[in-house]
Amino acid sequence: MSRMPSLKRVLLKVSGEALMGDQPFGIDMTMVERVCRDVVEAARAGVEICLVIGGGNIFRGVAGAAKGMERADADYMGMLATVMNALAMQGVLRSLGNDARAMSAIPMPTVCESYARPAAIRHLEAGRIVIFAAGTGNPFFTTDTAAALRAAEMQCDALLKGTSVDGIYSDDPKTRPDAERYDALTYDHVIAQNLKVMDTASITLARDNAIPVIVFSIRTESAFNQVLGGQGRFTIVTG
Repeated sequence: MSRMPSLKRVLLKVSGEALMGDQPFGIDMTMVERVCRDVVEAARAGVEICLVIGGGNIFRGVAGAAKGMERADADYMGMLATVMNALAMQGVLRSLGNDARAMSAIPMPTVCESYARPAAIRHLEAGRIVIFAAGTGNPFFTTDTAAALRAAEMQCDALLKGTSVDGIYSDDPKTRPDAERYDALTYDHVIAQNLKVMDTASITLARDNAIPVIVFSIRTESAFNQVLGGQGRFTIVTG
């Protein structure tokens, strides 16, 4: 296993699907609260945390309506879904006693703050949890790419991706039980083998900015804090 770097400021990417719980789509507030409790525990231990939440849990419910749309319009619908998830996370984080700020790449000042890098850094330094919504603000880019971009802008020590499996596998372990699990990989190996943990643009951005990518199961209670301490099961991607 590659040595875990010292993590003082991190970006946690949570897939929208993880927030569905056992539902076919939508937001499972029990799951949201469990994730938020783990995040608040880490924040109280002194880690500066920012979040990027996917929108698949909500967009899945309207995917039928998006069929036949131009890709750009469908992507904007997905971005709006991430704003809804960000507001849900913000509300729960605040209810747990930790200030949080949702910041949108698409300006909507009556709903949340517009993203600005200096303001986001000030929030982190003040102990607030920052939730980046609406992806990069542009169509044709995934929330994984947005996560890598914001991690670079915030000068994060690592990008943690919370998924439904406990690391990176050679194939989907849900359909291929014999898939090989990796403890550590290089960025170039992930790209060359076309491993589906993140899209190529996000891995390339992380590589070019020397940001370790750590993949773990967000569905496992307390896994986030275990990973921050170098414990538990995860895959780390470095140079």
